[in-house]
Amino acid sequence: SYLRKLAIQPMDIHTLWLSLFASLIAPFGGFFASGFKRAFKIKDFGSSIPGHGGFVDRMDCQIMMGMFTYAYYQAWIKETNATDPDLVLRMLNVLPGNEQVEVYQQIKESLSTQGLL
Repeated sequence: SYLRKLAIQPMDIHTLWLSLFASLIAPFGGFFASGFKRAFKIKDFGSSIPGHGGFVDRMDCQIMMGMFTYAYYQAWIKETNATDPDLVLRMLNVLPGNEQVEVYQQIKESLSTQGLL
């Protein structure tokens, strides 16, 4: 079948999550902004667009989407530099004990192969 031959790339998965958020959650940015304005007794965020409130009133959804995109990028896409020994040790400490021992054995074997031990 056609679906079995379809190759899904990592970018496809990122696109799926971003589009789901954009279509299902981001539109509620207007409700969030409206609640924020009511809490502070503000009618609108400005008068730059007559009859429509301010510029921010027109950008509620985009602001929410921008925040989500930034957080998504930082959490799932941005590559980190894991060469810092302290960072590597912190990552190892998260592993269960048996996996830490396995990593230790692999490092020991690699260093022995290189003649460093």
